[in-house]
Amino acid sequence: MFTGIVERTGEVTAVEDAEGGRRLRIRAPGFSDLHHGQSISVSGVCLTVEEFENAGEDAWFSVFLAAETVDKTYLGEVEAGELVNLERALAADGRFDGHVVQGHVDATTEVTAIEQVGDDWRFEFAMPEGMGQYVVSKGSVTLDGISLTVAERTPEMISVAIIPTTYELTTLSEKSVGNSVHVEVDVMAKYVENMLERYQPE
Repeated sequence: MFTGIVERTGEVTAVEDAEGGRRLRIRAPGFSDLHHGQSISVSGVCLTVEEFENAGEDAWFSVFLAAETVDKTYLGEVEAGELVNLERALAADGRFDGHVVQGHVDATTEVTAIEQVGDDWRFEFAMPEGMGQYVVSKGSVTLDGISLTVAERTPEMISVAIIPTTYELTTLSEKSVGNSVHVEVDVMAKYVENMLERYQPE
C-alpha cells in the first residue's frame, strides 16, 4: 500500500522490450533499502523490484512490466532519460500523510490545461471514461502516483491545485498539455459502490 506522497523522481536509464512485457531500469538516488520483491510505485503503477543496487546516489533498481501493464499504462512508451515518480510502500509504523493508494491504475488520461496562479499551479485533466462516479469535488484522486485533492470537477474534466513543493518534487514540472497521466480513483468510493449495489432491490 502507498499514500501518494512521492518521495522523489527517478530517471529511467535503460529500457528492454522482452517477450511478454518490458523491463525498466530506474536510477533512484538515496534509496538505500532496496531489496528483491519489494513493491515500488512508479508514477502510480505498483511494480516489483527484480534487481537492484544500494549505492547511495547511484542506487538503482529494475522492474518488469507484464503485457497488461504495458497495455493499460503509458510505461509501455517511456524511454531512457525520462523521469518517473517514486514511492516505496508504506512502512507499518509510517506516517499516513496522503490517502489509501494501491498502485492499481484505473485509466490513463491527458493534461488539458496548465496555468500558473501566483506561486501555485492549476492543472486540468480530461475525465477518464467511466470514472466520473468515483471523483468528487474536494475528494482524493491519484495522478501519476501523487495524492491530490480535486479542486473542481465537471463531467468532462478534473482540476487540481499544485503547490510549489509538489510541482518541483514530482514529474508535474515536466508535463505539458497533451501529455498522459495515470489515474487511480479513491478505492473507498469503489467499496461504497459495491456495498450499495448489494442492497439494491431486485
